[in-house]
Amino acid sequence: MKIATWNINSVRLRVNLAARFLRDEMPDVLCLQEIKCANELFPAAPFAKLGYVHQAINGQKGYHGVAILSRRPFRTTAVEAFCREGHSRHISVVFDNGLELHDFYVPAGADIPDPDANPKFAHKLDFLRGMARFFGQRRNKKAEPVVLVGDLNVAPLENDVWSHKQLLDVVSHTPIETDLLGQARAALDWCDVTREFVPHTDKVYSWWSYRAADWEASDRGRRLDHVWVSPALKGALKTQAIVRKMRGWAKASDHVPVVVEMDV
Repeated sequence: MKIATWNINSVRLRVNLAARFLRDEMPDVLCLQEIKCANELFPAAPFAKLGYVHQAINGQKGYHGVAILSRRPFRTTAVEAFCREGHSRHISVVFDNGLELHDFYVPAGADIPDPDANPKFAHKLDFLRGMARFFGQRRNKKAEPVVLVGDLNVAPLENDVWSHKQLLDVVSHTPIETDLLGQARAALDWCDVTREFVPHTDKVYSWWSYRAADWEASDRGRRLDHVWVSPALKGALKTQAIVRKMRGWAKASDHVPVVVEMDV
């Protein structure tokens, strides 16, 4: 089973890029974040034409939103409502083969890493705590096939950012965020798939800012997009790839997809 996750940064604006990606990579499942449209405006038909007829969407007008597009049928779909602002930031499905998949879009948190001075940062921290609580209450799932993907908006490790020292006070890499993401990961003993394949000593990114005049030359990236699997799936992992070339496509998202293949 091949699963891809991508912050598309407006699905209607980049539906053609998504179609190109799907034709190139042919994943079984594509999880999207920041679709930026209400459910009824989601461009379902182009994806169905490519074979992704099973679609679970949790959209929001103009902001946020997540979607799961699949060639395989869903047994169930669900949305967890622990986002205190009521944003559309989570959706999950269970496939006919029993695999449970969660798609998350964690709040970015704006620019000031102080929860007292910045309500958006406080919201982000609250959301991360909510993730840890939710999976902490479901520790019985450790022995089951569960996958978590999404734009988690945290680069947790030193080599998940272009400069650990310079970004310690920058939102997405502050100690409080990386600690809270670590608590969410520990809640189900999740395996960080990218780092199963890429040594911790190597730099690896999935996001490059639009602010850079030449993103590739400066290469000041961060690894904000993640795939985690439950302990039951760690031995089933086959391949992992971050599709870096897509950052250079015309009208690209600032994020690129992460693609994981496993035996299930």
